[in-house]
Amino acid sequence: MKSQVRMEEHPTYAVAPKSIAELNEAEDTIIEQAKSICLSRLKIFSHSFTSPERVKDYLILELANLEAERFDVLFLNNQNKLIEHVPMFYGTIDGASVYPREVVKKGLALNAAAIILAHNHPSGSMEPSQADKQITNKIKDAMNLMEIRTLDHLIVAGKDTYSFAEHGLL
Repeated sequence: MKSQVRMEEHPTYAVAPKSIAELNEAEDTIIEQAKSICLSRLKIFSHSFTSPERVKDYLILELANLEAERFDVLFLNNQNKLIEHVPMFYGTIDGASVYPREVVKKGLALNAAAIILAHNHPSGSMEPSQADKQITNKIKDAMNLMEIRTLDHLIVAGKDTYSFAEHGLL
Protein backbone atom coordinates (compact mmCIF):
# COMPACT_ATOMS: atom_id res chain seq x y z
CA MET A 1 0.00 0.00 0.00
CA LYS A 2 1.43 3.39 -1.04
CA SER A 3 1.61 6.17 1.51
CA GLN A 4 -0.36 9.16 0.33
CA VAL A 5 0.59 12.69 1.34
CA ARG A 6 -2.31 15.12 1.56
CA MET A 7 -1.87 18.73 0.44
CA GLU A 8 -3.23 20.18 3.68
CA GLU A 9 -0.35 18.47 5.55
CA HIS A 10 2.19 20.35 3.41
CA PRO A 11 0.57 23.61 2.31
CA THR A 12 3.89 25.08 1.01
CA TYR A 13 3.86 22.81 -2.04
CA ALA A 14 2.16 24.05 -5.20
CA VAL A 15 1.37 20.46 -6.18
CA ALA A 16 0.86 17.82 -3.51
CA PRO A 17 3.52 15.08 -3.62
CA LYS A 18 1.90 11.67 -4.15
CA SER A 19 4.29 9.59 -2.09
CA ILE A 20 6.85 9.86 0.68
CA ALA A 21 9.62 9.41 -1.93
CA GLU A 22 8.28 12.33 -3.96
CA LEU A 23 7.97 14.40 -0.79
CA ASN A 24 11.60 13.64 0.13
CA GLU A 25 12.77 14.48 -3.38
CA ALA A 26 10.85 17.78 -3.35
CA GLU A 27 12.28 18.69 0.05
CA ASP A 28 15.82 17.77 -1.04
CA THR A 29 15.45 20.11 -4.01
CA ILE A 30 14.21 22.92 -1.77
CA ILE A 31 17.05 22.32 0.71
CA GLU A 32 19.65 22.48 -2.08
CA GLN A 33 18.13 25.72 -3.39
CA ALA A 34 18.10 27.23 0.11
CA LYS A 35 21.70 26.15 0.67
CA SER A 36 22.73 27.80 -2.58
CA ILE A 37 21.01 31.05 -1.58
CA CYS A 38 22.58 30.99 1.89
CA LEU A 39 26.06 30.38 0.51
CA SER A 40 25.76 33.14 -2.09
CA ARG A 41 24.55 35.59 0.58
CA LEU A 42 27.43 34.66 2.87
CA LYS A 43 29.87 35.27 0.03
CA ILE A 44 28.23 38.52 -1.11
CA PHE A 45 27.13 40.16 2.13
CA SER A 46 29.58 38.72 4.63
CA HIS A 47 32.80 39.36 2.80
CA SER A 48 34.98 39.09 5.87
CA PHE A 49 35.31 36.14 8.16
CA THR A 50 35.67 38.30 11.24
CA SER A 51 34.15 35.92 13.78
CA PRO A 52 34.42 32.20 14.43
CA GLU A 53 30.61 31.90 14.28
CA ARG A 54 30.48 33.29 10.73
CA VAL A 55 33.11 30.80 9.58
CA LYS A 56 31.37 27.92 11.37
CA ASP A 57 27.99 28.72 9.80
CA TYR A 58 29.56 28.87 6.37
CA LEU A 59 31.44 25.59 6.76
CA ILE A 60 28.48 23.71 8.21
CA LEU A 61 26.56 24.55 5.03
CA GLU A 62 29.44 23.25 2.93
CA LEU A 63 30.57 20.15 4.81
CA ALA A 64 27.89 18.86 7.18
CA ASN A 65 26.12 16.42 4.89
CA LEU A 66 29.05 14.88 3.04
CA GLU A 67 29.33 11.10 3.30
CA ALA A 68 33.13 10.98 2.98
CA GLU A 69 35.88 13.18 4.39
CA ARG A 70 36.80 16.30 2.45
CA PHE A 71 39.59 18.69 3.39
CA ASP A 72 38.95 22.30 2.37
CA VAL A 73 40.98 25.48 2.61
CA LEU A 74 39.62 29.01 2.78
CA PHE A 75 42.17 31.40 1.31
CA LEU A 76 41.84 34.94 2.69
CA ASN A 77 43.33 38.37 2.06
CA ASN A 78 44.71 40.78 4.72
CA GLN A 79 41.19 41.83 5.77
CA ASN A 80 40.14 38.17 6.16
CA LYS A 81 37.97 38.45 3.06
CA LEU A 82 37.49 35.23 1.17
CA ILE A 83 39.62 35.01 -1.96
CA GLU A 84 38.62 31.45 -2.72
CA HIS A 85 37.20 28.39 -0.97
CA VAL A 86 38.96 25.32 -2.34
CA PRO A 87 37.96 21.71 -1.63
CA MET A 88 41.50 20.29 -1.89
CA PHE A 89 41.54 16.67 -0.78
CA TYR A 90 38.91 13.92 -0.87
CA GLY A 91 38.93 10.77 1.21
CA THR A 92 36.83 7.96 2.55
CA ILE A 93 34.46 7.69 5.50
CA ASP A 94 37.31 7.89 8.00
CA GLY A 95 40.21 9.78 6.45
CA ALA A 96 41.75 11.79 3.64
CA SER A 97 45.34 12.17 2.50
CA VAL A 98 46.43 15.80 2.81
CA TYR A 99 49.58 17.29 1.27
CA PRO A 100 50.91 20.56 2.78
CA ARG A 101 52.89 21.28 -0.41
CA GLU A 102 49.66 21.58 -2.40
CA VAL A 103 48.16 23.97 0.16
CA VAL A 104 51.31 26.15 -0.04
CA LYS A 105 51.22 26.15 -3.86
CA LYS A 106 47.58 27.25 -3.94
CA GLY A 107 48.13 29.88 -1.25
CA LEU A 108 51.00 31.42 -3.21
CA ALA A 109 49.05 31.26 -6.49
CA LEU A 110 46.14 33.14 -4.87
CA ASN A 111 48.43 35.60 -3.07
CA ALA A 112 46.70 34.70 0.20
CA ALA A 113 47.60 36.40 3.46
CA ALA A 114 45.86 33.81 5.65
CA ILE A 115 44.08 30.48 5.53
CA ILE A 116 41.44 28.59 7.45
CA LEU A 117 41.58 24.81 7.24
CA ALA A 118 38.44 22.72 7.46
CA HIS A 119 37.34 19.15 7.11
CA ASN A 120 34.36 17.05 8.03
CA HIS A 121 34.01 13.97 10.18
CA PRO A 122 31.19 11.90 8.68
CA SER A 123 31.23 9.76 11.85
CA GLY A 124 29.75 12.68 13.78
CA SER A 125 32.66 12.88 16.24
CA MET A 126 34.06 16.40 16.64
CA GLU A 127 37.23 15.34 18.44
CA PRO A 128 40.40 15.84 16.39
CA SER A 129 42.50 12.75 15.82
CA GLN A 130 46.25 12.70 16.32
CA ALA A 131 46.57 12.75 12.51
CA ASP A 132 44.37 15.89 12.40
CA LYS A 133 46.67 17.62 14.89
CA GLN A 134 49.82 16.56 13.04
CA ILE A 135 48.66 17.69 9.60
CA THR A 136 47.51 21.01 11.05
CA ASN A 137 50.96 21.64 12.49
CA LYS A 138 52.68 20.62 9.25
CA ILE A 139 50.51 22.94 7.17
CA LYS A 140 50.87 25.79 9.68
CA ASP A 141 54.69 25.44 9.67
CA ALA A 142 54.83 25.31 5.86
CA MET A 143 52.55 28.33 5.50
CA ASN A 144 54.54 30.30 8.10
CA LEU A 145 57.63 29.94 5.89
CA MET A 146 55.66 31.69 3.13
CA GLU A 147 54.34 34.34 5.57
CA ILE A 148 50.77 33.06 5.25
CA ARG A 149 48.95 32.88 8.58
CA THR A 150 46.91 29.83 9.60
CA LEU A 151 43.95 31.27 11.51
CA ASP A 152 42.08 28.10 12.41
CA HIS A 153 41.29 24.50 11.58
CA LEU A 154 37.65 23.57 11.94
CA ILE A 155 36.20 20.09 12.09
CA VAL A 156 32.57 19.86 11.02
CA ALA A 157 30.57 16.96 12.44
CA GLY A 158 26.96 17.39 11.38
CA LYS A 159 25.75 20.71 12.79
CA ASP A 160 28.57 20.83 15.36
CA THR A 161 32.09 22.18 14.92
CA TYR A 162 35.42 21.96 16.70
CA SER A 163 37.83 24.89 16.43
CA PHE A 164 41.54 24.28 16.92
CA ALA A 165 42.03 28.01 17.67
CA GLU A 166 39.31 28.06 20.34
CA HIS A 167 40.87 25.01 22.01
CA GLY A 168 44.41 26.44 22.01
CA LEU A 169 45.76 23.99 19.43
CA LEU A 170 47.02 26.65 16.99
